[in-house]
Amino acid sequence: MDRIDLCKQNYTALFGGEALTGEGTDPEFMAILQKFIFGEIFAVGDLDRPTRELITCTVLSVMQTLPQLKAHAAAALQVGVKPVELREAVYQCAPFIGFPKTLNAIGVINEVFREKGISLPLENQATTTEEDRYEKGHAIQHPLYGDEIAEKMADVPGGMGDDVARFLTAYCFGDIYTRGGLDVKTRELLIYCVLTTQGADAQLLPHALSNLKLGTSRETLVAAVIQCLPYVGFPPALKALNVIKGIDPKVIEASK
Repeated sequence: MDRIDLCKQNYTALFGGEALTGEGTDPEFMAILQKFIFGEIFAVGDLDRPTRELITCTVLSVMQTLPQLKAHAAAALQVGVKPVELREAVYQCAPFIGFPKTLNAIGVINEVFREKGISLPLENQATTTEEDRYEKGHAIQHPLYGDEIAEKMADVPGGMGDDVARFLTAYCFGDIYTRGGLDVKTRELLIYCVLTTQGADAQLLPHALSNLKLGTSRETLVAAVIQCLPYVGFPPALKALNVIKGIDPKVIEASK
């Protein structure tokens, strides 16, 4: 199948309409966009359509390109992403992009849910209490990252680095990673896409390694970054790919 036929097939599956119509005020640019994303990017790697759309919605949430997020949130539901999966993908952006931007993205996907007749609020996915959120967060964090953050924050003036390390464990890992709706392996794959979008130099390598520890192959991680590429552009995508490429094969083998 050539890229034009593949583009049309994927576009219809996602949006229910027809690609490459030649209509609108900028049909030339739309043709470039559609053929590249749906005819070429979608042909790379072993990702299924639901995973591709979860990645795309994550990237668009980080970028705050909300009109496009609305279209792709509907497309995600169209290809089988469950509402709770989409919500969790957006929720977990919060530790990385902050609450205001996350609230903007939640507002968009909730609008899509209402339009699709999906009852709100969705089912609660919390699995921790005030008493055990730190403990359960640590149980996920430590096998993947050890005490890296606590060690790096140890000499922050005023001893407040201890607070930052505690926040990361209890909030990011305890409040977010422990939630239902997505497993930790999927969460880490999507978070690598968050960091790719942000060009987050210091965080890319540890999160690439955590993906490998959880059983995600380098090839799948590469395909996820390439799925980000048409939305974030080449520079941040190339940075994230170089991190994956540069991981010592011995480290990869030890992660299996």
